[in-house]
Amino acid sequence: MRFRDDLIKIRPSTELRRLIAEKQFPITSVSGSTPQHAQIAESLGVRLFTMSGSAVSTELFGLPDAGLLSMTEVIEAAKRVCNSVSIPVVVDCDTGYGNPVGVSRTVSEVIKAGAAGFFIEDQTSPKRCGFTEGKEVVSIEDMVGKLRAAKDMRDKLDPDVVMMARTDARNAVGGSLDEVIRRGHAYIEAGADVLMVVALKSRDELRAVRNAFPDFPLKAVVHSIRPRLTAAEYAEFGLLTQSFKMNVVASMALHSFIKDYQSRGVDAYNELLDANKGHPLVDFGFLELTGFQKVVELEQRYLPAEALTKYKADGE
Repeated sequence: MRFRDDLIKIRPSTELRRLIAEKQFPITSVSGSTPQHAQIAESLGVRLFTMSGSAVSTELFGLPDAGLLSMTEVIEAAKRVCNSVSIPVVVDCDTGYGNPVGVSRTVSEVIKAGAAGFFIEDQTSPKRCGFTEGKEVVSIEDMVGKLRAAKDMRDKLDPDVVMMARTDARNAVGGSLDEVIRRGHAYIEAGADVLMVVALKSRDELRAVRNAFPDFPLKAVVHSIRPRLTAAEYAEFGLLTQSFKMNVVASMALHSFIKDYQSRGVDAYNELLDANKGHPLVDFGFLELTGFQKVVELEQRYLPAEALTKYKADGE
């Protein structure tokens, strides 16, 4: 149940389709793992949230991004995120959790969880973080089978849900840019709505991929390109989204604050709150973020008058 504004005028999947159809790229997106991440993003006008598999693994389970999560664990996390906001949520489904039969169930569950989109990658299982060494990818034929199964299930349940096909072929063992492009064509033919490419090594490689798929929605994870891509370059390359990882930003801020707190104790916390007086999340701002006022409204509407006396201050 959404305790915020839970009147949704348009399905999140339909909204995501509309965003892509507008072609106002890049779409400003945020990547995270928790309902609070998604609610903060939505409250500030962000139009798309991606539930990152690596963030779920590290933040919710304290585990490395090494294919250690089960499908049911990821789906449960997705339900919580999708149920907390009205904006579209794209869910990282790793390798799809099995062969095409397993992928069919995964897609069914992630759509029922409320996802507006999802992506499946072509790594072998167990997978590894997209930027680590030693990755391997399945054959094109195996991945195409998964995508075809995913598309059939998607079309059955909600054709507007956006299916993204991710390839890790660039920095996999024996990988190459040519293999990325070869797989991209095959994945698009299998029904992918968006091609997602990980670990390209330069702007020239990104340009080569864009030239190979000039009119197709392209999502690129470009952490390994230096210097880092600017906002203007995201637009120049026509990339589907620009994003950042909320868990990285939050972890860095917490790390710095805790070091200060260890040195100065509660004075550090008091100074932080005083310096941010008026910030929407200071003190009990998180209650408003999650829609606590809606709880009060429901109680006032349905509880007996005697029970509502708890809201009156002493002496009233």
